[in-house]
Amino acid sequence: MMKKITLAALIVLCSTSAFAQKGGFLDPVTPQGQQQTQGGFSGPTTSLSTVKDVNTMRDDTWVMLEGYIDQRTGNDSYIFRDSTGTLKVDIDDKHWNGQTVTPKDKVRIEGEVDKDWNSVEVDVKNVTIIQ
Repeated sequence: MMKKITLAALIVLCSTSAFAQKGGFLDPVTPQGQQQTQGGFSGPTTSLSTVKDVNTMRDDTWVMLEGYIDQRTGNDSYIFRDSTGTLKVDIDDKHWNGQTVTPKDKVRIEGEVDKDWNSVEVDVKNVTIIQ
């Protein structure tokens, strides 16, 4: 029994150093002085799309849109508007990140296109107020 406890403790001690290291993707094109220190992705991001673009995109395509959330239509359902039209978006409470947004606040939303046979919406994963 003591051997099992000692072995388990040794495994935990050896593996914690691997978890303590910072990680993420480092873009080889970015100069070393500009690399991120907290980890994460460094490289090209998704370009801005429009509501009009979303209607022609495939299901599960990652999109980034800028515009306004005009109204709430259900529990997690909202109407998003940009200069090209309106679109239904689904935003779970956890993705507001403590922000309060009004129809006058310009926001950037990021999420996945969710297409059904007769509807298109975006399942939002991140909401950011643009100053």
